Amino acid sequence: MAIRRIFVPIRNDGKGENVLDHALALAGKIGHIEAVHCRPAPEDLIPFGVSIPAILRDQISKSGDELANAEEAQITQQFEDYARANKLTIIDIGKPHPKNKLTATWRIERGKQANIVSARGRLADIVAVARPDRDRAMGRNTLEAALVNTGSLVMMCPPSAPPKKIGSHIAVAWNGSREAARAVSLAMPLLAAASTVSVMTMAGDELELTGAHLLNFLSDHDIKATHTEIKSGSNAGKALLEGAKSVEADCLLMGAYGSSRGREMVFGGATQYVVDHSDMPVLMAH
Repeated sequence: MAIRRIFVPIRNDGKGENVLDHALALAGKIGHIEAVHCRPAPEDLIPFGVSIPAILRDQISKSGDELANAEEAQITQQFEDYARANKLTIIDIGKPHPKNKLTATWRIERGKQANIVSARGRLADIVAVARPDRDRAMGRNTLEAALVNTGSLVMMCPPSAPPKKIGSHIAVAWNGSREAARAVSLAMPLLAAASTVSVMTMAGDELELTGAHLLNFLSDHDIKATHTEIKSGSNAGKALLEGAKSVEADCLLMGAYGSSRGREMVFGGATQYVVDHSDMPVLMAH
């Protein structure tokens, strides 16, 4: 079963085109991009728990609608220009997707982006989102919604331009956990299509399910892979990124937030380091 549908939420934060570039690099010449602009609802602009006179509430709603209309028109035009420049065939929502070409749909949804991703992302093979910007406090809720609420594979896209092809050489971070196993399961079509698969484990880790176990499982599916042990030191996330680069992979596949997300965000952890610092596409599952 091939990867067919990549869900891409877009808002006016300047990151949408880069995420689309990553989606295209993953999809290749055959696939479907479901691009969605998340239009903010006027009521979301009103501070929660604050009593506001009705006349002021109406003014905020009216102003919010005007801004949303202008933003919607601008982003729609930008997407149409992007599709034209990249030879994306835009098809009507609900119509069958041709299997022999790269297609896209454009949809406007009303509400918070994290909520829309949580729902729409459940019927996608991959949800592609921008790497969160910790300094600007942007994107974290979207990434977490994609990971925790969709059940789909998530591709986190760094700010840098993507390689020409994502998925030609996949580095797999393996520790035998449920999250790592789920990431491998969801990524099987990508692993089967990859030219090279490098399984990475941490040197010294005593794993119930070892790298050799994973290689044997992949072999059952006619996927040839090699096994590399990497030294983690005090920072497992940094070691994973450096390990993926050392084998010249174009992306990293890993389980995400094996520990509590809150604990990792406060105390640090392998996933959180990768989320904060990765400069390569990262495919993740929780």
